[in-house]
Amino acid sequence: MTTEQPPEKPVRSPCVSICSLDEADICTGCQRSVQEITGWSRMSNDERRAVLVLCHERAKAQGVLWSL
Repeated sequence: MTTEQPPEKPVRSPCVSICSLDEADICTGCQRSVQEITGWSRMSNDERRAVLVLCHERAKAQGVLWSL
């Protein structure tokens, strides 16, 4: 008898609808790079979680914090 796990829900995008890129091509709203934004839909949940960690680090470095 095997117990199947239900499929994991996709990790939600950190987009806050404040889309503006800084000089380093990082969104000032969600702190993702252009590559991270455009690739989000093709990323696995593990890859998305790794991006969220980077976003949090960027937000801390910029003095802009948000909750994960």
